Amino acid sequence: MTFYQPAGNEIALFTAAAEHGLPVLIKGPTGCGKTRFVRYMAEKLGRPVYTVACHDDLTASDLVGRHLIGPEGTYWQDGPLTRAVREGGICYLDEVVEARKDTTVVLHPLADDRRELPIERTGELLQAAPGFMLVVSYNPGYQSLLKGMKPSTRQRFVSMSFDYPTPDLEQAIVREESGCDADLASQLVGLASALRKLKDHDLEEAASTRLLIHTAYLVASGMPHIEACRAGMIEPLSDDAVTVNALMEVVYAVFGQSED
Repeated sequence: MTFYQPAGNEIALFTAAAEHGLPVLIKGPTGCGKTRFVRYMAEKLGRPVYTVACHDDLTASDLVGRHLIGPEGTYWQDGPLTRAVREGGICYLDEVVEARKDTTVVLHPLADDRRELPIERTGELLQAAPGFMLVVSYNPGYQSLLKGMKPSTRQRFVSMSFDYPTPDLEQAIVREESGCDADLASQLVGLASALRKLKDHDLEEAASTRLLIHTAYLVASGMPHIEACRAGMIEPLSDDAVTVNALMEVVYAVFGQSED
């Protein structure tokens, strides 16, 4: 089963929402475990999960489905949202605010007590099967006047906020995921904590738990600590050479200028 380390009451809250067919909104920074949590809960509840990575070009047809041409003529193919509605699964829309506004409108009748999905091209009005659950997530740090969730949409959801784990929890996660020892996990979490303090000044995004795990994997493969930190954590944070060099000074402060 997918490993997930709870940080609060999120498992109980998600379970309660699932029991009552309530849609769920998860807010939190990149790499803090939102997608892993949804995958874990789908396994725990025994429901299939259809994940959609939202983007600017995502259309309603990408979610609902479209007519295709095959050897025997035209046929209809369900999209991931429709499959989840029919099967009683979970449809997870990652970074939902990246999708076009006219696309997210199709979610409204599924996110209230109707639990319906109208398919205009086939004339169907699907009633969501028992077990269907709509889950969406986004990073509030990326919100802007042009990319935000409308209050009329947001208020249809049970909402929970995620953040990076406490140091003790994060160390446990890094150890469990990468198999590294306690000393390395402690050093990596300490490095991430130092880098996160710089987020509002020099970085668009903070060092995520995901990056810590990637770095631990590189170290486990035999890569020197400094090189692993540069490739696994620092370079993904910025394309600016001056910023990268400044962040590497933080790495040197944690691991030293020379390799063990």
